[in-house]
Amino acid sequence: MWERVNEDDPERCQGVGVHGQCINRAVGGGKFCMAHGGNRAVDNQKKEELRNYRLSKFKARIGELGNSDNITSLKDEVAILRILIEEKINSCADDFELMMASGPLSDLIMKVEKVVVSCNRLESRLGNLLDRTKISQFANIIVQIIGDNISDESTLETISDEILQALKEL
Repeated sequence: MWERVNEDDPERCQGVGVHGQCINRAVGGGKFCMAHGGNRAVDNQKKEELRNYRLSKFKARIGELGNSDNITSLKDEVAILRILIEEKINSCADDFELMMASGPLSDLIMKVEKVVVSCNRLESRLGNLLDRTKISQFANIIVQIIGDNISDESTLETISDEILQALKEL
């Protein structure tokens, strides 16, 4: 655990005390011995490597999305924000970290809400949303098409009733 090393050893602890640089070997893969936070340094290094991995993964994904001709709506932006929320929550190791991340999470959630509202407004203006009136009109058209092709009145009545029931459940 405490292994002394020569002054010129590259694995020498980088901690400095009253008597100068520490003479102990640094914890494997780190710059400091146990007395000078070697475990924390290794843990921090692992966390930094994980963070860098995630950042590179996001950068690659953003590059893919930015060059895609398929991104034409705000729905994709909502999906990206939801991925960010999920990643932020998954990066929390315990309840304390989750509590500390509550501010950024709240910010992301508010952004999702704004984008969803904008998306609904845009879809409504473009006529891409179906309201109850349009759905009822569409159901009547379907019943008319079925009626033109089915001559049995009882079968037609059953189909019509089932369509009306399905509309009520929406």
